[in-house]
Amino acid sequence: MNSPPASLQAASLGRRLMSMVYEALMLAAVLMVAAFPFVFAFNGGDAPWFRPLFQLYLLGVVGAYFTWFWTHGGQTLPMKTWRLRVVTTKGSALRLKQALIRYLVAMAGTIFLGFGFLWAVLDRDRQFLHDRLAGTKIVNSKR
Repeated sequence: MNSPPASLQAASLGRRLMSMVYEALMLAAVLMVAAFPFVFAFNGGDAPWFRPLFQLYLLGVVGAYFTWFWTHGGQTLPMKTWRLRVVTTKGSALRLKQALIRYLVAMAGTIFLGFGFLWAVLDRDRQFLHDRLAGTKIVNSKR
């Protein structure tokens, strides 16, 4: 039985989880920077509609962050550091539609107590639920 080429070898669950820890730190910084102009524009936000609008804005920022990096090279900075790349199951670059599906399913899985990530424990290939549903996978990267 032949093993997959190195460019398509699935990354270990441990490396993916460590990358996620780094990703959380990166996102905290991105969200802090993104929050300043929004809060400044609305003068601190005393109106009752401010909080839900602010939360939607931040979800949009996170979505733009991930979908842009996933569709432009397949790696965020933490993924580069951990030498990981997100690709389609056939090994090609993600299209915008796949990146959006991956992001939206990942957010839903996070909201439901991390079920989408816990799915990897039960999955035969140790894939996250959002990767399984979007037709993507995280592989080891050379760079």
